[in-house]
Amino acid sequence: MLQHRSFEGFKIKPAKDFLQSRVPVLVNNDCHIVLAAPQQSMQNYYYKNTDADELIFIHEGSGTVHTQYGELPFSFGDYIILPRGTIYQISFNDEHNRLFIVESFTPLRYPKRYMSRLGQLMEHAPYCERDIRPPQDLKTLDEKGDFMIKAKKKGMLYGLHYGTHPFDVVGWDGCCYPYIFSIHDFEPITGRVHQPPPVHQTFETNAFVVCSFVPRLFDYHPLAVPAPYNHSNIDSDEVIYYVDGDFMSRKHVTRGMITLHPAGIPHGPHPGAVEKVSVPGKQKNWQ
Repeated sequence: MLQHRSFEGFKIKPAKDFLQSRVPVLVNNDCHIVLAAPQQSMQNYYYKNTDADELIFIHEGSGTVHTQYGELPFSFGDYIILPRGTIYQISFNDEHNRLFIVESFTPLRYPKRYMSRLGQLMEHAPYCERDIRPPQDLKTLDEKGDFMIKAKKKGMLYGLHYGTHPFDVVGWDGCCYPYIFSIHDFEPITGRVHQPPPVHQTFETNAFVVCSFVPRLFDYHPLAVPAPYNHSNIDSDEVIYYVDGDFMSRKHVTRGMITLHPAGIPHGPHPGAVEKVSVPGKQKNWQ
């Protein structure tokens, strides 16, 4: 049915195991949007997604992703990017974790318009190379035994047994590796009038984009109405994930809520939202 929908993301019940806690909530041929609330670190196994690149947004919790390339310490607000085929194991610092995960069936990358023809992030981009946190502290684990790697292929989970430790790596090279980018390092572009969603773009694929609406100065022209205008998406559905549960153009939003706005039908500010934000100010939430 072609209609707007909302989902209470924090009603996803916590589960002990990382993989068992992952609940797909919106899926199509381009990506799977998954919520997870794991209570324990990954124990006695490693994981490899051979179908999709993974973007894991840390809504609650902290810990370390252990990979073949080294370690990636994470905390609230981090985007963890894991290219397909990366073998990893996650250690959480405690049992209170909430994750927003996107599995992309085409590669996740920096938006092309942010990059020079030589592949460098340019000065007008909302982040730069210094904000990218690559793996650190590579540990070569030269061990023999029975190491379980749970591999996802064509939506099925398979158990692969390695006779040596999967992190038996002495070094690596190249441009395809996992990394972390913090939402706190995203520098929003502002303007005198309402800026369209592409200015908030953070990542892109061949099929969809990821945008980050961070705290920023609202539209500051004296006659500006600092709220999105009513509009219809034509080429794509729009999915919004609410991190702080406070958004200037919507009512009754809770932390972890997801709203779906399908292409072809209009949507915009809730009744009364425009009047509420008629005075330019500062946004206080993330999506």
